[in-house]
Amino acid sequence: MARLFGTDGVRGVANADLTAELALGLSVAAAHVLARTGAENGHRPKAVVGRDPRASGEFLEAAVVAGLASAGVDVLRVGVLPTPAVAYLTGALGADLGVMLSASHNAMPDNGIKFIARGGHKLSDALEDSIEELYHKHAHGEAWTRPTGGGVGRVIDYDEGFDKYVAHLLGVLPNRLDGLKIVVDGAHGAAARVSPEAFAVAGAEIISIGDDPTGLNINDGYGSTHLEKLKAAVVAHGADLGVAHDGDADRCLAVDASGNEVDGDQILAVLALGMREAGKLRENTVVGTVMSNLGFKLALEREGVSLVQTAVGDRYVLEEMKRGGFALGGEQSGHVIVLDHATTGDGTLTGLLLAARVAATGRSLADLASVMERLPQVLVNVPDVDKSRVDSSPEVRVAVADAEAELGSAGRVLLRPSGTEPLVRVMVEAADIDHARSVAGRLADVVKSALG
Repeated sequence: MARLFGTDGVRGVANADLTAELALGLSVAAAHVLARTGAENGHRPKAVVGRDPRASGEFLEAAVVAGLASAGVDVLRVGVLPTPAVAYLTGALGADLGVMLSASHNAMPDNGIKFIARGGHKLSDALEDSIEELYHKHAHGEAWTRPTGGGVGRVIDYDEGFDKYVAHLLGVLPNRLDGLKIVVDGAHGAAARVSPEAFAVAGAEIISIGDDPTGLNINDGYGSTHLEKLKAAVVAHGADLGVAHDGDADRCLAVDASGNEVDGDQILAVLALGMREAGKLRENTVVGTVMSNLGFKLALEREGVSLVQTAVGDRYVLEEMKRGGFALGGEQSGHVIVLDHATTGDGTLTGLLLAARVAATGRSLADLASVMERLPQVLVNVPDVDKSRVDSSPEVRVAVADAEAELGSAGRVLLRPSGTEPLVRVMVEAADIDHARSVAGRLADVVKSALG
């Protein structure tokens, strides 16, 4: 039986893979697993439920709310808000769990269910397994224990969530943004209202794009996966910078005044130096992933900052941050976690802190981001191969060793099996893009020959 939970909740095509029945059943199971402690301690369990603007989120929210309330959980329905807002409110309101309905940067037909544990934290693998096991048990005929009468959950529209989240964001800003002109791209998603509001209240002059969600246009030509319109708007309006979110706004990428992309690695580098200056970069360390650009690692080394790298995925970054007591971590894709102020990646917070650094230093974003030079990075997907043998194949090992010797300290090789598809990802970094492409092509040919 295929596992329902992926790297970030349960995701699929809404009303095909992700049905109302599945959403309801999973929510009942999640209530039994995540709200158990609260119920045992004698208080009525409570959940925070939010969503992005996808049309399918309307019926899926209804199913989730019905499932939770039928299991005796009181529901605070916060409406359309970013994933980090739901995580924050789950912790701030003392809820036993949170639920976010979103498929993040995926196209509109997809949707997803992300469960959040008490305190606003992502679920461990063990908790996900418990929810899934309980769901399957009851899907195959075992009856739920259901409360009746006054024991059923109540449903309340919590309209204060928007203002409470904005106040939280503004409360952690080190300085105001007066004098900055900023373009904000909300991807027609969950941050379409909240992010421009936060930037404006912080003092910036705002030009807002991707801010008209219809339920059908999320991520469609806008947001962190489609930066073209943001780049054009920044240049056309003479803005100091632009920020772009994905559909659920746990990511942030930026654009400098000339329309050049500033990716997650560069954002982390800028924030790391600012936090070190303020004495807030604990252990003088940043957490990244194995996909972090080599230029990022070299820049941190030059600045005397350590880099700890994890497997790809913001959940692994977060786990390492908690384990080591680190304050800052993230991914090249724009998932940035500032653990003193957020329990997950928060795109609006990231953008605000980046803009605050520009305002505080009086330096342009391009100048700040120049602390690191992005080395050319080539990624080749090799499909239809036995990915389980990528680490044990003698031919592949020899080819990788030869490539590493050829690149020396100015380059890097990474072979990574896909977590969801029968393919191997070949990543090569080098000082020259043509050299990177050449090495990546040769390695891909060896992988195809040896593992095909």
